Amino acid sequence: MKKIVSRVRKAVEDYDMIKDGDKIAVGVSGGKDSLVLLAALANLSRFYPNKFTVVGLTLDMGYNLDWSKIAEFCKELGVEYIVKHTNIKEVVFDYRQEENPCSLCAKLRRGALNDLAIENGCNRVALGHHNDDVLETFLLSLFYEGRISCFSPVTYLDRTDLYSIRPLIYTREGDIRAVARRLEMPIVKSNCPADGNTKRQEIKEILATLDKSVNPGLKKRMFTAVQNGNIDGWAKTPVDFRK
Repeated sequence: MKKIVSRVRKAVEDYDMIKDGDKIAVGVSGGKDSLVLLAALANLSRFYPNKFTVVGLTLDMGYNLDWSKIAEFCKELGVEYIVKHTNIKEVVFDYRQEENPCSLCAKLRRGALNDLAIENGCNRVALGHHNDDVLETFLLSLFYEGRISCFSPVTYLDRTDLYSIRPLIYTREGDIRAVARRLEMPIVKSNCPADGNTKRQEIKEILATLDKSVNPGLKKRMFTAVQNGNIDGWAKTPVDFRK
């Protein structure tokens, strides 16, 4: 965990993610990424010069999952934990019956999470996108949209006056998986029918093959290309849009 906290701190400092007095909502899906992010930020808050507080927020999508072990985990971390029940699963799969549900689901979850963060006095929302997610998103945009693009480490949402931050961008998925396993984090497995059957999963498998056997070190070079490629938001001195 120390290594991950160190990488989180570097990302926070490189992209000016946290200000003094911030209240940061961590979107806790129940997966390894969000739980490791929650633990890392809770640890960082104990010694980081800019004082901030962390709250864990979970959107219950309607899959009848048990969040009690995550509530215990948050209690051990000293983090407030809030679960909000939604009908997102019903809207996406029952009403809309989307053939490609991920886009609509992500949009609904994003809006609901931001609303919940505002309701609880948070001014920043921390998302669990890690280093591999950066590369996969970059390739998804290139392959399927014909453009060079990626989400930003920090995004200002002017309609809600929220910032979304991604402190795990320097952390590899393999390291996250190892820490979650070693610390026996209470992972809640997704019951989503589309889980593991997406274009992102295809890209993940292609990248893993290329990086291991065809072109070792590819992931590291790709990430450097993202940072140096004039992609919006990846300069290390992000603009404060409220100034």
